[in-house]
Amino acid sequence: MEAIVLAGGFGTRLREVVPDLPKPMAPVAGRPFLEILLASLARKRFTRVVLSLGYMADKIIDHFGHRYLDMDLVYEVEDTPLGTGGAIRAALNRCVDDHAFVFNGDTYLELESDELERRWQATKQAIIVVREVDDTARFGKVELRDGRITAFLEKGEAGPGLINAGCYVLPKNALEDFPAGEPFSLENRFFVPNLQTVHFNGFITRGLFIDIGVPADYHLAQTLLADL
Repeated sequence: MEAIVLAGGFGTRLREVVPDLPKPMAPVAGRPFLEILLASLARKRFTRVVLSLGYMADKIIDHFGHRYLDMDLVYEVEDTPLGTGGAIRAALNRCVDDHAFVFNGDTYLELESDELERRWQATKQAIIVVREVDDTARFGKVELRDGRITAFLEKGEAGPGLINAGCYVLPKNALEDFPAGEPFSLENRFFVPNLQTVHFNGFITRGLFIDIGVPADYHLAQTLLADL
């Protein structure tokens, strides 16, 4: 299986805690977080990873090189921020399979990747991974009906529900209608406008999920991910 990891963000919210590193390289339990994430992908038998980089890209490339834990690493480095959509579009061009799993470089998700791969093979349709949480206010809620994503709601609505876990399975040609090098939001420019015409499957993951992008969860990750 082939994965894209979005690891190009500035990490503004974490800057007070980790001022001199790109966010995915923030130390968690004595290791760069990206090491923990890539080790998880290796355990799940991914063989090729496209790392989408931007801010302090050289620190990541110098650390990992072009092969890590029997996985080939390919780098797509953006000169200017492209947003989630623009970054994924560029990374998909570097993929060799007909589809790719997409992960956020600041989120640990213990994904049921084999189950998700079977779902892809059965439908060949884009899949959005969602996760049930106790409070959706920080993330924004996702509505799922009969296995299909039907709505993305704005952040701020409190209470339990499903959220976008920031993980997708996308066809290699999913974003080819967008001009190369154009910044855009995957959710706002691709998912939301096409909900009525494109079937986006929803997959409810049950795995461990933690976003280290805010200091509170970054500190929690120090113990939660210590044994991985």
